[in-house]
Amino acid sequence: MRLTGGRLSASAPATPEVCIGAPTEEQGYEISVRPHGIRVRARDRAGAFYASVTLSQMRRLYGNEPLPCCEVQDGPDYPVRGVMLDISRDKVPTLETLEGLIEDLAAVKINHLELYTEHTFAYENHRTVWRDASPMTADDMRRLDAFCRERFVELAPNQNSFGHFERWLRHPEYRPLAECPDGFERRWGGRSPCGTTLCPTDPRSIELVQELHDELLPNFTSRKFNVGCDETWELGLGRSRTECERVGKGRVYLDFLRKLHASVERRGCTMHFWGDIVLEHPDLTPAIPENSVVLEWGYEGNHPFEAHGRLFEASGRPFYVCPGTSSWNALSGRTGNCLRNVRNATAAGLEHGAGGVLMTDWGDNGHWQYLPVSFLGFAAAAGLSWNRKAHAEDDFIGALDRYFFRDDAGVMGRLAHDLGNVYLEAGEPQSNSTILFRLLRDEGVAPPPELMAVARAVDASMASLPQARMNRPDAELICAEFTNAARMLKLACAIGLRAAPQDLAAPFAEAVAEHRRLWLTRNRRGGLKDSLAVLERRRRACCA
Repeated sequence: MRLTGGRLSASAPATPEVCIGAPTEEQGYEISVRPHGIRVRARDRAGAFYASVTLSQMRRLYGNEPLPCCEVQDGPDYPVRGVMLDISRDKVPTLETLEGLIEDLAAVKINHLELYTEHTFAYENHRTVWRDASPMTADDMRRLDAFCRERFVELAPNQNSFGHFERWLRHPEYRPLAECPDGFERRWGGRSPCGTTLCPTDPRSIELVQELHDELLPNFTSRKFNVGCDETWELGLGRSRTECERVGKGRVYLDFLRKLHASVERRGCTMHFWGDIVLEHPDLTPAIPENSVVLEWGYEGNHPFEAHGRLFEASGRPFYVCPGTSSWNALSGRTGNCLRNVRNATAAGLEHGAGGVLMTDWGDNGHWQYLPVSFLGFAAAAGLSWNRKAHAEDDFIGALDRYFFRDDAGVMGRLAHDLGNVYLEAGEPQSNSTILFRLLRDEGVAPPPELMAVARAVDASMASLPQARMNRPDAELICAEFTNAARMLKLACAIGLRAAPQDLAAPFAEAVAEHRRLWLTRNRRGGLKDSLAVLERRRRACCA
C-alpha cells in the first residue's frame, strides 16, 4: 500500500467505481482512494471481491475516520488458499456453524474449502455406515456449495477412498472388502480390531468407491476432488500380500490410485490425493497420474516440505502444501508449532512451485478442541498464502482480534495465542500431541515435573478474558469454549500431580458436562457419544 496524502472526502461516493478486466493478475486488484472517490480495477470478479474485502478491512482499521488517500496493488502468492475441516472424527458441524466460518474465511481471502469425509455423507444405499453419525446430506452440500460460491470460495468434494475406511469395514457387510478383515497389528503398537484399508486387488473395492463418487460429486460445482488415499497402514499385510511381494507394495498402491484417477477423470474432475504413501516410494513419483494434484502434508514445525517439494517439482506433478492448525490432540492448540509449520510450508511451496495451500484441521481422538482454537491457524494460513513476505514474522494476534474474534478490547488474540503455548511449559514438546492431552486421555502417562508451572500459565493466559469485547453473536459461546479448554488443561495438570480422587470428581464432572453442552451448540449430535466415551472412562479411572 502506498499512501499519497490527504483523505477521502466525506461527500465522496460510498460505493467504489469498479472496472473488471483490467490488466492485473488473476484475483489481483488495484485500489485508488482519492479525495473524490474510490476506484477499483481488477482482472476478474474474484479480484473485485478481494478489493472489497481490503476496503472493509481498511474501514475497520480507520473506524469513523475518512480513509487516507492511497494506491493499493495487491494479488495472491498462491491461487488456491484453502482450509480442510475434519467432519469424521467426530464432529459434524451444523450448517449454521459452517456458514459462519465460511464468512470468516472469505473475509481473509480464503477461497477453497473441503470437508474431510470418511463416513459422514448420507449415501443412500449405505445407511448402516452413517446411521448414528448425523451426516451431511446432498441437500446440505448443495446449500453450502451455493453459499460458498457467493463468497468466491470453492467447496471441493472430499471422500477418503482407500485408507481410513474403518468406519465402513467394521460392519459385517463391508468387512470382506478389507485388506485385513480380522484386523492387524498396528506399526505403533496394539492391534486394530478391524481393517482400515480397502483391499486394492479386490475389484469390488473400486466398484464401491465409484458408486460413492457417483452420488457425492453431483452436489458440487467444483471440479476438484480429494480422494484421500493416505495412511494405508496394513497394505500388503493381508489379502494383497502375494501381489505386493510380486511387484512391490508401492506399485500395488499406485495401480489402485490409477484406477481411482481414471474413474475421477471420467466424471470430469481433477483428482487430488495425499502424498505420504508415494513419498515412501519416491522412485514411483514420475508414474503419478498426470492431471492429478499431490497434497504434501506434514504437521510438525520441522516437516521436510522443502525436500518433498523439490521431489514433486522435479517430477513435474502439481502439488499443494498442507500444514495444520495443530489444534487436535492438544485441547488449546500448539501455537508455536503451528506458526513454524505454516511458515515452513508456505516458504517451501513458493520455492518449488506449489499451486496451493490447504490448511488442515483434524479431529483425532475425540475432537476435544473447540473451533475457535483453530482460528489462529486459519489466520496464519490466510496471511502467509496471500502475501508471505508481508506476514513472514507475524504472530497473527492482531489479525485474530480484527477478523476472527472481532474483539474491540484486543484481548482474545493474545489469549488464544498464549493459551496455545502453555504446552511449552511442560518441557520437551511431543509430536502431534501434548503431554496435557495425553494425561487427560491415557493411563500410565509419566507426568513431567513442571505441571504447577503449566497450571499457573493457564491461569495467566485466561486472566484477561473478562475484559474481552467481541462483536460477534457467539461471543458468549467463545468465552465458554476457552473457559472449558482451560478447565480441561488444569484437570490434566491435577491428574499428573496425583490429586486425590475426591478432589478430581467435581472438576471432571463439570468438564464433561460442559463439553457435552458446548458440542451441541456448534455441532450435530452424531459423534458426541464417541467423544465423551474416553473422557468418561478416564473419569471413572481417576475418581474411583
